[in-house]
Amino acid sequence: MADKIIKPNLKELSFSDSVSYYFDRAAPFTNSPKGLLDQIKACNSIYKMNFPVKWGNRVEVIEAYRIQHSHHRMPTKGGIRYSLQVDQDEVMALAALMTYKCALVDVPFGGAKGGIKIAPRKAPVEVLENVTRRYTAELLKKNFIGPGIDVPAPDYGTGEREMAWILDTYMTLRPGELDGYACVTGKPVSQNGIHGRTEATGRGVVYALNEVCSHEDDMKKLGLSVGLEGKRVIVQGLGNVGYHTARIIRKYGAKVIVVAESDGAVYDEKGIDIEHLYKYRQEKKTVKGYPKGKVLADTAGALELDCDILIPAALERQLTIKNAARIKAKIIGEAANGPITPAAEQILLKKGILIIPDIYINAGGVTVSYFEWLKNLSHVKFGRMQKRFEEQTQRNFIKLVEDFTGKHVPRNRIQQIIHGADEIDLVNSGLEDTMIEAYRDIRAFKKRNKGIGDLRTAAFAVSINKIRDSYFAMGIFP
Repeated sequence: MADKIIKPNLKELSFSDSVSYYFDRAAPFTNSPKGLLDQIKACNSIYKMNFPVKWGNRVEVIEAYRIQHSHHRMPTKGGIRYSLQVDQDEVMALAALMTYKCALVDVPFGGAKGGIKIAPRKAPVEVLENVTRRYTAELLKKNFIGPGIDVPAPDYGTGEREMAWILDTYMTLRPGELDGYACVTGKPVSQNGIHGRTEATGRGVVYALNEVCSHEDDMKKLGLSVGLEGKRVIVQGLGNVGYHTARIIRKYGAKVIVVAESDGAVYDEKGIDIEHLYKYRQEKKTVKGYPKGKVLADTAGALELDCDILIPAALERQLTIKNAARIKAKIIGEAANGPITPAAEQILLKKGILIIPDIYINAGGVTVSYFEWLKNLSHVKFGRMQKRFEEQTQRNFIKLVEDFTGKHVPRNRIQQIIHGADEIDLVNSGLEDTMIEAYRDIRAFKKRNKGIGDLRTAAFAVSINKIRDSYFAMGIFP
C-alpha cells in the first residue's frame, strides 16, 4: 500500500478525489472483485438544476444540486447545505461519504446529498423560503424526493425551518400520501420530527469520543488517561454540531479551552462557558469582545494550541499541509465532513495523532434521522406504547421488595427507578449503542488486519464490506 500513500509535499486533491483515495486505500483489505468495487465507488445519479427566484427588485438564477451516490439500499439519504462554496465536486464527495457512513453504522440507506449555492445569512427569509420550495418542486419533477426514494435532512446552513418548508411543499404537491411526512427528516417536533435530532450529530461525536477514550491500551499509547474526564478540548465552529458537541462533552468532565469561529477564537484554560458564549454570539453575531475569555484574532492558529482533543466541526479542508505539522492535539475527531486533507493526514499520522474519521464520528445525525423516518412510517411516537406499562412494572417490583424486606424506598428514589423511557431516552440510547458498536467493529477490523495503520482505512473497509454483502445478497455479483 505504500506506493498509494500521498506524500505531504504533493498537490492537494479535490474533495471528491480525497474520498476516492480513501476508498482505494481500503479496498485491498475487503477481498472484493474489481467490478463490484467500481460499482460501489461510482456516483449513480447527478441532478444539477438552475432556476430563477425573485430577490427584491431583481431576479437571481440559483444553482443547486441533488446527487444520489448509491442505490444499493433505498431510499437514499443525505442533507442539504446552503453555501456559496457549493459545487458539484463537493456534493459528490458528501454523497459518497453518506453512503459509507450509513453502511458503517447499519442505517439502511444509500448515500445522497444536496446543495444550493446561496449565502443563508445574507439572504432575506422570504428568498430562502422561495428557494427551498422551488428546489423541492424541482426534486419532485424528477422523482428525486420521497419516503422510499430520497430523504433529505439538514446540513450546513439549513435547519428545522427549511425542512418544514420542504415538508409543506411536498405534502401540497402530494396530497393524501400516507407516509408523506417521512419525505424529509430534521423537521420540527411539531411537524412530526423527533426529539433529539437537533443535537444528534454533536451528541454522537461525544458518544464516539467517550467510547474511543475508554480503551486503556489505546489511551496509554497516546499518554492519556481513560475517559473524557479532564481532557482539554478545542472545538472549531459554533454552529449546530460544534455547539452541541462542546456543550455535551463538558458534562463528561472535559474542558473546552478554545472555541474557534470564522471571525476569531475564544480561549480560556479553565474552560469556556459554552452556553454563555453561544448566547453572546447569537446576540452580537460575533465572538469579538466576548468578556469571559481571551479573544484571539488568529482563528486558524487557535487550532494549533496545545490540547488533548481537537474537534473540527465547521467545513471541509481545515487541516492541510500548511498547518498539519503544527497541530499539537493527541486525538482529532472529524465532526465536520472532510476537515483533513489526505496529504495533511499523512503528516498527522506520522506525529502519532489518533484520527477518528468523519464517516464514523459524525454519523449521529443520520442515525437519529433514521429513527425519525421510522417514527414517521410507523405513525406513532417512540415510547408511547410502553412507557406507562414499564413504570407500573417497576412500581410493582418496588412494592414487592418493600413487602418482603419491611423497609420503604425513599420517594425520590422511587421516581428515579420507575421512570419509563420517553422518546428522547430511547433516541439517545439507540444513538449511544450505534456509536459504541460501530467503533468496536472498526477497532476489531483494524486489529485483525495488521496492514491497516489508521482508523479511517479500517472504517472504509468495514463500510465497503457491508455494501458488498448487500450486492451479494441481490445476486448481482458472483
